[in-house]
Amino acid sequence: MSAQAPPILQGRCLTRSFGEGSDATRVVDNVSVDLYPGQVTLLMGPSGSGKSTLLAILSGLLAPDSGEVFALSENLWQMSEHQRQRFRLKYCGFVFQNLNLLPALSALQHLEMVLQWGEGVPAAVARQRAEEMLAQVGLASKSRLTPAQLSGGEKQRVAIARALIKRPTFCFADEPTGSLDWAHGRHVIELLCATARQQDTSLLIVTHDIRMIPYADQVFHLEDGKRKDECT
Repeated sequence: MSAQAPPILQGRCLTRSFGEGSDATRVVDNVSVDLYPGQVTLLMGPSGSGKSTLLAILSGLLAPDSGEVFALSENLWQMSEHQRQRFRLKYCGFVFQNLNLLPALSALQHLEMVLQWGEGVPAAVARQRAEEMLAQVGLASKSRLTPAQLSGGEKQRVAIARALIKRPTFCFADEPTGSLDWAHGRHVIELLCATARQQDTSLLIVTHDIRMIPYADQVFHLEDGKRKDECT
């Protein structure tokens, strides 16, 4: 995928503050970014630099105070809340540091649920696709296990498989390797990036780990809510 292709997500002059009056803190300060299909983008910076807030704005989870987000040429923050929910359901996958896995469900059921409830895929088709996806992330033999029976790295792979099972246009990952040592974290990030590129998914990763830079097509650096520079 050429970097010259048009962006499929554009954030323009985004700002977001928390608090009121003299106690208000501007967490995102006039930031603009472009995301492209099939590319991996890192959003880097120290703790408190506004990375997770910017990810939430770009993914339709948190409204900006000002600025616009155009995703697939649609103005995300001029949609109704219901329209945004439908947009996220159809086009977005999420991987968060706390994983949000349900303790009573097996790895296979986590993926089947996304396809059956989210997309109305028939049960037999959902089962086949879920099994294929778990095999792709190296969990074919662990598909019937619950989160309590899986290691930290295995749970992270379930979360990645769940985010990518519907072949989303966008995948947003907030510190996806934050709870792992680098040996396991490197495997997870390689898997996440390779799968996203294979599916032509635009992948945005929030991280403070400079070891991830070689895996990225572009890197945005935030400091005190402002974008400082870009490496491509």
